[in-house]
Amino acid sequence: MTPTRTLALTSLAPLVWGTSYLVTTELLPDGRPLLTATLRALPAGLVLLAITRTLPRGAWWWKATVLGTLNIGAFFALMFVAAYRLPGGVAATLAAVHPLLVTALAGAVLHERVAPLARAAAGAGVIGVAMLVLTPGARMDAWGVLAGLGSAAATASGVLLTKRWGRPVPLLAFTGWQLVAGGLVLVVPTLLLEGPLPHLTGTNLLGYAWLAIPGTALAYLAWFSGILRLPASRVSLLSFLTPLTAGVLGWVLLGQALAPLQLAGAALILVAVGVGAYASRPAHRPVPEGRPTREPALTR
Repeated sequence: MTPTRTLALTSLAPLVWGTSYLVTTELLPDGRPLLTATLRALPAGLVLLAITRTLPRGAWWWKATVLGTLNIGAFFALMFVAAYRLPGGVAATLAAVHPLLVTALAGAVLHERVAPLARAAAGAGVIGVAMLVLTPGARMDAWGVLAGLGSAAATASGVLLTKRWGRPVPLLAFTGWQLVAGGLVLVVPTLLLEGPLPHLTGTNLLGYAWLAIPGTALAYLAWFSGILRLPASRVSLLSFLTPLTAGVLGWVLLGQALAPLQLAGAALILVAVGVGAYASRPAHRPVPEGRPTREPALTR
């Protein structure tokens, strides 16, 4: 698969993630963020494990746990804490720090060449997200801000470690490991803080099915494939498409108005993604489909 096709396939993940806000607000029960996070990850991961029938071996037991915690468990939990304690625009802007962290650290951690234009695009993308989603007088909450920055740090760390460690098995099993690990991390906090599973309507089940299958299993397959095949800094910039998609869906389906400043922010996001995605070329050879990657010697 060519880098351009890989980039296009990877971009489907943040586009699908952009539907999560609409699905959560319109189809799911109120006040159950941790339950939503758990049901997004664990069932999808168990399905992938059932299909592949492949379990981690050796050091990959703890590596899969670390990756699952960063990419799924900690990211989902902290993201929802930020969303509940902060206005949506503030939470989205804090989450958008993730590409900045990846572009800042990719050179040191992965020895990737990050073009100055890519760094500028990451900064422009954060500004675009702020223009799109921030509202005047948005309140700040210290714990919410820390949670938002923590979610960005968790997913940025997950991207960098996923790229550094590679994968020892086909992508389907590799994704399943992380979804199960992340889901299991969330089970105990969910039960302690939110109690047992409530009565779910058909509408609720439809919403959870969308989040679990297209929104998590398929989306993370595309996302991890892109991380492993392309420079991490290049892939991370695609995450700006998530708030853009959420804003467009709110405008089209919920009748939410977009002011000129928000439209300018949306345009800036598109420019940042377009410029940043092509500012650098892949520094590593792509991973052949269906073949595991080898770990760097330092990680054994």
